[in-house]
Amino acid sequence: NKLAEKAIIEILKNLDPHSTYVSAKDVKDMNEPLNGNFEGIGIQFNILRDSIIVIEPIAGGPSERVGLKAGDRILTIDKEKVTGIGISTAGVRTKLMGAKGTKVSITVYRKGEKEILDFTIIRDKIPINSLDAAYMLNKETGYIKLNKFAATTEKEFTDAVNTLRKSNLQNLVLDLRGNGGGYMMAATSIA
Repeated sequence: NKLAEKAIIEILKNLDPHSTYVSAKDVKDMNEPLNGNFEGIGIQFNILRDSIIVIEPIAGGPSERVGLKAGDRILTIDKEKVTGIGISTAGVRTKLMGAKGTKVSITVYRKGEKEILDFTIIRDKIPINSLDAAYMLNKETGYIKLNKFAATTEKEFTDAVNTLRKSNLQNLVLDLRGNGGGYMMAATSIA
């Protein structure tokens, strides 16, 4: 099992920047942001070459409010070094998640910045809505923006389409910019 896991990880490192392997023990933790509300700093992240990379801050969450950006590399969490130590996804989640109102300090390397950036983030309840917007662009064309494919995405999408149909929906613009992925079943159901 260990050998197969190492082989998968190495293959994916060279496949493309969007594919990652999640071990069976980490799947539950990785799926939590797709299933319901949680309390934390509100980022989607990945561990790449022993660094924590921000995939995207969750819209309206505490990390977005303080200015964390996609591509940021987290160097320390509460003054503890988290790069090059073999930290796991579960380890990152343990350090970043916590009770609403509590603080966490992180330092970040951002490409193009000369200095390391410091952030103090106050944890909050993180909503898990995948639909950012749904409205009519004109008399016949509707617009729906999805930020992820979560457990509730199909229902959110269907409800939005049904609402837009009442306004004479004939054409639909489905905006997936910034969509970090998620459950394949949600994506295929919508397709």
